[in-house]
This record gives sequence, structure tokens and C-alpha cells, in this order.
Amino acid sequence: MRNVDVARGDAIVLRDIALEIAMGEHVAILGPNGCGKSTLIKTITRECYPIVRRPEEPAMRCELLGRGRWDLSQLRSQLGVVAAELPGERTPVTSGRDAVIAGFFGASAIWPNHTVTPAMRERAEAALASLHATHLADKLVGEMSAGEQRRVMIARAMVHRPAMLLLDEPSNALDLAAQRELREALRAVARAGTGILMVTHHLADILPEIDRVILMREGRIVADGPRGELLNSSTLKMLFGVELTLTERDGFLHGW
Repeated sequence: MRNVDVARGDAIVLRDIALEIAMGEHVAILGPNGCGKSTLIKTITRECYPIVRRPEEPAMRCELLGRGRWDLSQLRSQLGVVAAELPGERTPVTSGRDAVIAGFFGASAIWPNHTVTPAMRERAEAALASLHATHLADKLVGEMSAGEQRRVMIARAMVHRPAMLLLDEPSNALDLAAQRELREALRAVARAGTGILMVTHHLADILPEIDRVILMREGRIVADGPRGELLNSSTLKMLFGVELTLTERDGFLHGW
């Protein structure tokens, strides 16, 4: 992205974004609520589009894998997107296995016009197994805990074997035990070679495997660099506007 502005309704929520992320990187986008993190992810996944600039203004550029336009069904094979919410109204009455398989079609459930192949079923089982979620295959999504739902939605995104996994506020609505299970599952995904790009306002979401941090405030990127340089008390005070004391345990940072 170069010179990218994005509006949501009448408000401009991203301003003058300049950003380059390589496939396979492990990156966290950190910032307070309302700073534009989720809109940035939606711009990457083509749910939002930049404002077209006037000819006299610096040219806007927004490309993904060298292309400005994508068929979203093709994009799924490159980027696995895990949204903060369930993908549709039919998902709660769908089994975990079928919710993962439905990811092949970008649907909330398997519909009569969908042709499910044995290879799809095999890959869905493998995706669930990689997240230690095979016991959820026959359980309805609506009967799962928030943590179980999140693991199924990650498996759904992973079923395409994407090079990069995008997560929007992954630990929201999860209790402490579910947060820990989720983070361990994501660590396994990262160690297996899949890139991780997550947006969060929780320091503890930033996995030890994440080595680059992008800080956002009021719709702008205010810092971008190695986690060891940016995740400190003074920088986080600038970002969140409060004094913070940091501790580190097992590679995770915690602040209070």
C-alpha cells in the first residue's frame, strides 16, 4: 500500500497508509479500539477499497501479490481470513466439520448446489486435527463455546492451505483457558510455516513467533519495526495514553 486512504460511511478511518508485508511474515498490528486496525485488514482482503485520489495528488497504490484486482474465490488459496464474527446465520446450526468444508465455497453452510469431494473432506479433517479440534467435527457450531468456535473458524480458513492467515482480534470474547488454547494453536500454525497477520489491542495476543509489530493510532501507522524495539513502556504509553508496566513470561508480554 502507498498513499492509501479508506472511508467507512462518511468518515475517513485510514489516512495515508504506507505498508508492505511479505508472504510468510509473522506480524501483529497493535492499537487502541477505533484506530482503524480492522479496516486495514478489510482493505487487504478487499472488503474495503481505498479512496481514489485526484490527479494532482500523490498516486494511490494498493496491490496484493502484485495485483490490484482479485477474484475473492482465488484469493482464499493465498489468504485465510478469520473474522471476529461467524460467517453467516446458518453457521450456528452447522456441524464443525461442515462449517470447515463450507470454507471451500465461501458459504455459511453446505448447500444443495455445492459438490463436496472426498479430497475436501480429507482436508477439512486435517485442518481440524492441526488445531486439536477433531472432537468438534460433529458438534453444532451454535453449541460450542466461543473458544471452540474460534478454533473451527481457524480450521475453516486453513482448509485452503493458505500461505498467510489473517486474524481480527482473535481473543475477543474468550475466557482465560480458551485464550491460552487459541494461542498455542496459533503458535503451531506459525511454526508449521504459515504466515500470521493479526490485529489486536491485547499484548498477550502477540505470539513469541511474531517478530514485527505495526502500531496504529487515529487511522495512521505511527510505528513499524521489530517487536523488541517497539514493545516497551514508553512506546505503549504513547499508543494507549496510559502508564504501563510490562513483564515477559515464556515469550509473551503482559502489561498492567
